[in-house]
Amino acid sequence: MSATSPQHAAQPVWLVSDGRVLASARRATTRGERRRGLLGATHVDEPLVLEPCSWIHTVGMRTAIDVVYVAHDGTVLSTSHMRPWRVGPLTRNAHTIVEAAPGSIERWNVKPGDKLEVRNVES
Repeated sequence: MSATSPQHAAQPVWLVSDGRVLASARRATTRGERRRGLLGATHVDEPLVLEPCSWIHTVGMRTAIDVVYVAHDGTVLSTSHMRPWRVGPLTRNAHTIVEAAPGSIERWNVKPGDKLEVRNVES
């Protein structure tokens, strides 16, 4: 993690869809980590998984992010691209939100209805 990313303490995980690993990521494991999210980051080194979470904002952020809203069963509910200083929608059925670098959604080819699994990294 670079000094520009506040994710240093989050737990390492894999983002997996349809049997393929999309990315290594970090899971925010405490309320403080979820609240802080990517605030203060000038770029996104790796995705951040916020769980449980159904709403985010980019107020105070210095970079745009791609966002994936995921239901408790792993179904992708929606995706979006958010610029800094925006407020995202409350997504009632969302249990997990993935914040990622711009372009990630397109690169991963993730769309609503797909399944997304957050797997713990085995050490």
